[in-house]
Amino acid sequence: MATSKRKPTSRKKTLRIIKDDPWLAPFEAAIDGRHNDAVRKINELTGGNCKLKDWANAHEYYGLHRLPDGKWVMREWAPNATAIYMVGDFNQWTDCAPFAMKRLEDGSWELNLPAHALKHGDLYKLNVHWDGGSGERIPAYATRVVQDEATKIFSAQVWAPDEEYKFKVKRFKPSTSPLLIYECHIGMAQNREGVGTYEEFRTEILPRVEKAGYNAIQIMAIQEHPYYGSFGYHVSSFYAASSRFGTPEELMHLIDDAHARGIAVIMDIVHSHAVKNEMEGLGRFDGSIDQYFYGDGRREHPAWDSLCFDYGKNEVLYFLLSNCRFWLEKYKFDGFRFDGVTSMLYYSHGLGQSFGGYGDYYNGGQDTNAITYLTLANEVIHGTNKNAITIAEEMSGMPGLARKFKDGGMGFDYRMAMGIPDYWIKTIKERKDEDWKPGSIFWELTNRRADEKTISYAESHDQALVGDKTIIFRLIDKEMYWHMMDGDDDGTVARGMALHKMIRLVTASTINGGYLNFMGNEWGHPEWIDFPRGGNGWSYKYARRQWDLLDRDDLKYKYLAAWDRDVMHLLADTEGFESREVKKLWDNDGDQVLAFMRGDLVFVFNFHPFKSFSDYGMLAPEGEYEPLFNSDETQYGGWGNIQEEANHLTEHDPLYADAHLGWLKLYLPARTATILRKK
Repeated sequence: MATSKRKPTSRKKTLRIIKDDPWLAPFEAAIDGRHNDAVRKINELTGGNCKLKDWANAHEYYGLHRLPDGKWVMREWAPNATAIYMVGDFNQWTDCAPFAMKRLEDGSWELNLPAHALKHGDLYKLNVHWDGGSGERIPAYATRVVQDEATKIFSAQVWAPDEEYKFKVKRFKPSTSPLLIYECHIGMAQNREGVGTYEEFRTEILPRVEKAGYNAIQIMAIQEHPYYGSFGYHVSSFYAASSRFGTPEELMHLIDDAHARGIAVIMDIVHSHAVKNEMEGLGRFDGSIDQYFYGDGRREHPAWDSLCFDYGKNEVLYFLLSNCRFWLEKYKFDGFRFDGVTSMLYYSHGLGQSFGGYGDYYNGGQDTNAITYLTLANEVIHGTNKNAITIAEEMSGMPGLARKFKDGGMGFDYRMAMGIPDYWIKTIKERKDEDWKPGSIFWELTNRRADEKTISYAESHDQALVGDKTIIFRLIDKEMYWHMMDGDDDGTVARGMALHKMIRLVTASTINGGYLNFMGNEWGHPEWIDFPRGGNGWSYKYARRQWDLLDRDDLKYKYLAAWDRDVMHLLADTEGFESREVKKLWDNDGDQVLAFMRGDLVFVFNFHPFKSFSDYGMLAPEGEYEPLFNSDETQYGGWGNIQEEANHLTEHDPLYADAHLGWLKLYLPARTATILRKK
């Protein structure tokens, strides 16, 4: 059905993002400009004749397709090519006339083949010729790419099983109230040394995620990448699910089972750059350097040794926007976490640039083509699935990133609160326990734009990599090797476990959108992540998760897991938790005590390393408070000092009678957190 063209914003109509934040008013022209850029581009691409998501259908045209009558058609966009041959198992990998592609008018190429020409499982590539050279290439739209174990060479593979996977869960709506994300990597999710599989993850890890109380998984490294140790961030084949983990059907089965358990599946998508490889990736695909990427000094990313997409080209938009729709429709992913958004937003990639005021976001250093692409990507994603989730990994704080497009934003649902893990690292490394300031902690965790939802996290995979340390390892370090046995009262371990529980609770309980945790970190997984490489003898020892440590009754990891599980279930069971006001009740930097309220839940923290307080008073709404659980309980590895068998009644104070506040008095042992509910 035809749709009318969108109209650029009139200067007489102020976008809502500016109405909601008057400090943006001096930059209204720039914000209007980026909004209108996106409107114009949508009109240009669709001609006003269809929805943008319907226009984003490149995957239905390009690539290898088996037609209803059994015949095959192969199409590729390669405007600089002079000849293209399909080569593979079926023709001894040599150029031959029956497999020569025909050039079309728009720089595309097409090959029609009879049904018997190809069969499921055949390996193939395109041999692309151009003036002055030629090279074998994996098709840009290949949906299946495999690596030969002996030669390590990648090839596309004909993937046309007799039966397509049939999803059992036809419709799934993610639970986002709140969104609790378990960040994971298929290959390193298993206990054994080696590369894990989709099937192992489905049968062994999904039950753990469900039990732990998370309602979403965010999977890294799905798009095919030649170097395993890149964590999936140097993508070569954007439409192919990595075959090192299994088949497309096994990934579909994993997602289907996750949905059956009520778990959303978010894909870590990489559209911020691409691997430089030419044999495996898109670099010089048709012999030119500027087919998909910039052809000037902006072509190579200065920090990532990768190539930067030219978002100003409609053909590149066609490729990337269709990629978003492909993963949603083909595999039933529930959304995306966009990697490297800061790098996309600025010509400088955000490198060496400080963002101390609004003027830094509107100084002419913004990449308008990339901003337009991200805006259109969100339009395609939400147009394809209105319940889809989009998250931006962005550290500069660009206003409007997580605002709706119609309001003047870029359309993301959430932005990552990337300053929080940095804050915790700095606090643990540089401050004595006596210098931890609850006022500073509260400010850091709640200092965010009121009009944008964020994903808060104490640590992600970034903090677990070699060269860095997880929170538990910073707190306990080598003592983890000797004193994690149940019954061992080592002081370093006791301190580390106590603070680990408090840090994660105060971070999770102050969210205004969602919370993220990297797999295993919730129960204090020891050591680091180190993928096999020459420097470690190509070992998988540290590219796995040691679930056996959690499953042992004689180790303390079980206590941290139990704490995190009960916290996650509490948040998930509290409808609308993330949208409830975070109301500070008390903070005293001298005592190192912090208390705040969300709805009827009260969270109280005593960060002091050695001072415990009896009948510690704080002002709270008058009434009765029921203790739910606290970090000092023995089931969480605590000492069991808080004996809470009765509810707490506030004590009346005539000075605060008009405000209906009274004194809530609690026993607060050192380094403990307590959760109560107002009756």
